[in-house]
Amino acid sequence: MHEVSLAGGILRIAEDAARRERFSRVTVLRLEAGRFAGVEVRALRFALESLAPGTVLEGARVDIDEPPGRAWCLRCGGEVELQQRVDPCPDCGGHQLQPTGGTELRVVDMRVQD
Repeated sequence: MHEVSLAGGILRIAEDAARRERFSRVTVLRLEAGRFAGVEVRALRFALESLAPGTVLEGARVDIDEPPGRAWCLRCGGEVELQQRVDPCPDCGGHQLQPTGGTELRVVDMRVQD
């Protein structure tokens, strides 16, 4: 389960920000895990909750947005939204698609407390 490793990285980001910006805890952590990022959102949430006690994330509400995948179709030249990587282009039915979005896992923002 690589979500534990991802959660550890997110925790390091929050702790580094707390040292740099001098805050004591995160009250709301907002993440974005694109549909094509290869992240199981429920497992990531569980991993974050497991790592949080005794850290700046303890008690934080974790909001995870899941934007859809986006791809550019080489066949028709359109940019389209996809639910799964294996889906054909909804415009022309082609399968020559280059992902352009929805592959990211990122910290969007944090609401913090002194």
